[in-house]
Amino acid sequence: MSWTATDLPDLTGKVAVVTGGNSGIGFHTCRELAAHGASVVLACRDAAAGTRAAARMGGTVRVEQLDLASQASVAAFAGRWTGPLDLLVNNAGVMNPPAYRTTADGHELMFGTNHLGHFALTGRLLPALLEAPAARVVTVSSIAHHGGSAAVLDANPERGYTPEPYYGNTKLANLLFARELHRRASNAGVALTSSAAHPGISATGLVADPNGMGANRLVRLTAPYFMPVLFQSAAKGANPTLFAATAAEPGSYTGPTRFREQRGAIGPARLSTAARDDELGRRLWRMSEDLTGVRYPW
Repeated sequence: MSWTATDLPDLTGKVAVVTGGNSGIGFHTCRELAAHGASVVLACRDAAAGTRAAARMGGTVRVEQLDLASQASVAAFAGRWTGPLDLLVNNAGVMNPPAYRTTADGHELMFGTNHLGHFALTGRLLPALLEAPAARVVTVSSIAHHGGSAAVLDANPERGYTPEPYYGNTKLANLLFARELHRRASNAGVALTSSAAHPGISATGLVADPNGMGANRLVRLTAPYFMPVLFQSAAKGANPTLFAATAAEPGSYTGPTRFREQRGAIGPARLSTAARDDELGRRLWRMSEDLTGVRYPW
């Protein structure tokens, strides 16, 4: 479809939280939501970077510190929250650190940040989401989820650490989570829409992030130059997320539809066999509850 950010509806009165809203796809997601009337919270690990990003946006925006690699930080963020929440965009992520690293809680960094951090955040914010008349949760996955497998249940152990398939497992976890959240919300009969999106391949700061591939100095220095030449802009990469945040069907998965879903007009995205495995999704959910201590108060 030819949907772009210009097709966003009037979001006046809506309140949104976007993780990783200070850069890349998260930045453009926040900017467009605010431009269309939403009150937007940039939930960022680096609050100073978030403040600089917010200064480049119009509308109503504010910054809150949130480190998804720390369950204590997730709990503190949710504990500070008051009032209804109309939209939660689980966007932030870490990609392919060259060596095994852990979160503050001892989980592998990508799995702990990309999946467990968002699982816990959504669960802790669920009461605020259910206060809203028709809340949405959007979880950003990736075409890299096709590299994930049932080994996602191993939670990326230190032994055998390999960046690419481990990243794929976290993006598979994002999709399984989004789909299982949709099923559980439907079964509970609550007005909560869960959907997923992926940006294709976009020129963002994710590659140069020092917590990921940017830990390699050569990658960190060269990525800002070669990424914009080879790939679509971060603004275009944000379109699937914005569509999922406002118009997508519950339980859907949206992404670019051309060049093996790397870019182009958005539409339904292809799920891997593992991503369609409902039992795998249920098992991942139970494991995530055990690892985070977060149970969803339906």
